[in-house]
Amino acid sequence: MFIKSTLTFLMLLLSFLSFGQVEKARRVTEVLCSDSLYGRGYVNNGVNKAADFLRDEFEKAGLKPYFGDSSYFQPFSFNVNTFPGIIEVNIDGKPLVPGVDFLVGESSGSFNGELNLIEVDTSVLSNHRLLDPMVEKVRVGEYNGFYINLSDMSVQEAYSAVYQFNALAIIGAVVYETDQKFTWSVGRKQLQFPILHIKEGKINPKSKIKVEIEAEFIKNFESKNVVGVIPAKKKKAKTIVFTAHYDHLGGMGTSPQTYFPGANDNASGTAMLISMADHFINNPSEYNMVFIAFAGEEAGLLGSEYFVKSKSLDFSKIKFLLNLDIMGSGEEGITAVNGRLLEKEFELLKCINDKQEYLSTVKSRGETANSDHYHFHVKGVPSFFIYTMGPNKNYHDVHDTYEELSFAAYDNIVKLLVEFIEKL
Repeated sequence: MFIKSTLTFLMLLLSFLSFGQVEKARRVTEVLCSDSLYGRGYVNNGVNKAADFLRDEFEKAGLKPYFGDSSYFQPFSFNVNTFPGIIEVNIDGKPLVPGVDFLVGESSGSFNGELNLIEVDTSVLSNHRLLDPMVEKVRVGEYNGFYINLSDMSVQEAYSAVYQFNALAIIGAVVYETDQKFTWSVGRKQLQFPILHIKEGKINPKSKIKVEIEAEFIKNFESKNVVGVIPAKKKKAKTIVFTAHYDHLGGMGTSPQTYFPGANDNASGTAMLISMADHFINNPSEYNMVFIAFAGEEAGLLGSEYFVKSKSLDFSKIKFLLNLDIMGSGEEGITAVNGRLLEKEFELLKCINDKQEYLSTVKSRGETANSDHYHFHVKGVPSFFIYTMGPNKNYHDVHDTYEELSFAAYDNIVKLLVEFIEKL
């Protein structure tokens, strides 16, 4: 009786150790979202500080370095626009709050002074006969920028207008009044003048606008992928790859400091990457297990593109790749990108969930080019990009914080993905 009870206890303990991952995930996510890493971007070297943290986590988990006997890092470089200094906008003598009242366009150039804007109606986009005289007034110095009201537009209409009007920043400032949700990106170029998105009601065409923006364009900024491995015992074993991007958007300005924490996107997915590593360290698989934390995803999937082009892995030996991006909720289940292409594998994933009732739903999507699975996918590697669904809609904004994450389905996602790999 005593022996039976002891065995039962040990089995329960092993189960807890294998799947009680959420507390560690919370710790990892909170560190990645902290102001010390400044949004894991390119100001204050936030992204590389995050890489150092992940190297230490990989080592503590028991992963072996992928590159030789000592290195988890795969360096690569790219150009990036940054905002390391003052970011201030005053409207009629009142300072605006960065990230809340306004955003600086990611490709903005530096500027210090007052703006004198000519009002441009969005209807002139399709009529250069009307737009050209306004452009000429800025070119000759009668005005030094453009005011464009995007309020009441649909998301798609506003996006199209911004895409076209941003080009005007080569001759003058471009200022949008908008009721759209603020989202930011990583700039890969720098225009001569600033681009500003200002919340509806904070500005009008006759406002007195004072702006100070310090932009710095960095050529060949060096970042790095972080890669660890659990080698299989058999030399000819197939490989399972887990990926997640750890970089985010970084921050803008120092007075006041504004940064984008990137909790759901993708500190949470990076934490899931480590949870997968922890499980397979404690529960060895017949596969080689490779774990890749990519940099440069937010700048255009650059880290995964570099890894694929470097041919650091034999694609023909990859049994499957799971890309983990946005793992912090799950109240409404998960979606598997490529699920409609890989019908057999998706059916396996769904059948496991239907039987075990891990998640409320498992949905499928077709092909997308919006996360790090993509460059592997186009090389023929079977892959899913998995993301959670739930009430948290914060994305590429200052509100995507650790505190907003529920981790509602985290442990069950671990169970589902582990069982999927085991039954492939």
